[in-house]
Amino acid sequence: MADMRLIVTGAAGRMGRMLIKAIAETPGVTLAAAIERHGAAAIGADAGLLAGVGASGILISDDPLPATLKADGIVDFSSPTASVEMAALAAQARIAHVVGTTGLTEADLERIAAAARHAPIVRSGNMSLGVNLLARLVRDAARALGAEYDVEIVEMHHRMKVDAPSGTALMLGQAAADGRAIALKDHSERGRDGITGPRKPGAIGFASLRGGTVVGEHSVIFAGDGERLVLTHHAEDRSLFARGALKAALWAHGRKPGLYSMADVLGFGDG
Repeated sequence: MADMRLIVTGAAGRMGRMLIKAIAETPGVTLAAAIERHGAAAIGADAGLLAGVGASGILISDDPLPATLKADGIVDFSSPTASVEMAALAAQARIAHVVGTTGLTEADLERIAAAARHAPIVRSGNMSLGVNLLARLVRDAARALGAEYDVEIVEMHHRMKVDAPSGTALMLGQAAADGRAIALKDHSERGRDGITGPRKPGAIGFASLRGGTVVGEHSVIFAGDGERLVLTHHAEDRSLFARGALKAALWAHGRKPGLYSMADVLGFGDG
């Protein structure tokens, strides 16, 4: 079987370079194109050289349309605007799209969901096996413990991260909300400052820390009367996200259109 031909968007960024490196090291996939935003300094550079894996012959471009005509999938850790545009192109070309971009708005998510009517799209706030297992545990704990336990989500990332709370934190918050059968948007508490009054019953709180070169740390705290349950994940190597994204791309290749998650890729199901 021929290798799956992948487009990497955000190719000059930290995750883009990690993806290009992972593709070079992973059997069954090959780099078809590398895309960056208009005006990026890396336009015209060899993607392989930029990623530190040697010359690939693939020059970074700012025009994704021709690339979709010769590719089997897109792996996308770019920006919300770019991810929405790439979802539309994936729908037109009927190819797989893996979206690891964070900071997506409700309108962005709606447009990606619309594109998924025509292409298999895997979207996740985090592509790691450990985090997706953590989300399942959070959902189950929230369901079992009930509203008597206050839920607080604490996350820390490197100083260059531009969105907060992180996509992973929001994913974990959604898992807690799902466990309680409530809408996260109606119970989310994202900032406390000054005289805030007592904690709102049933709130799911978020705290975001930024500094240094932290890859990603997430803790979900269930605080009850007289006890606390803390579920924690520490990401030590960004390459685990790249490996998870490639696993998702291979899983989605040839699958029917739809909006999928890493829980689908990993076979967790809805139980």
